[in-house]
Amino acid sequence: MRATTPILLAMTLSACTGRGAEAQNTQAFAAIDAEETVRFVGTEPFWGGEVTGTRLTYSTPENVDGATFRVERFAGNNGLSFSGKLDGASFDLMVTPGNCSDGMSDRRFPFFATLKLGDRDPLSGCAWTDRKPFEGSQEP
Repeated sequence: MRATTPILLAMTLSACTGRGAEAQNTQAFAAIDAEETVRFVGTEPFWGGEVTGTRLTYSTPENVDGATFRVERFAGNNGLSFSGKLDGASFDLMVTPGNCSDGMSDRRFPFFATLKLGDRDPLSGCAWTDRKPFEGSQEP
């Protein structure tokens, strides 16, 4: 406990003096407007859907029509998250900028999508919007 005290003190003083604050990005992610529809897709296992405003639809091969539920949007420093509950389990979708490939098509997507559903392992996928569409064939 005593070994960490100087480190904590230094961090506290740095925060109080404002040093280091200039290097931190405090701007909320603005590459996707709140009114835009975000579409997302993942493979192995297959999953996907879209979110507009506070309504998210999540689909799988077992539920092609998908389940629609309410989510909250949070714009962080380098991306968005959409959080809600699906069948009683926590549902957290993170969308971050990057050159993403679904691994099965020749499409290139402008965003990564990471899904954490309940206590399952996170799933990786890609995302896009109408304003920032994917590149490649419309039919994968």
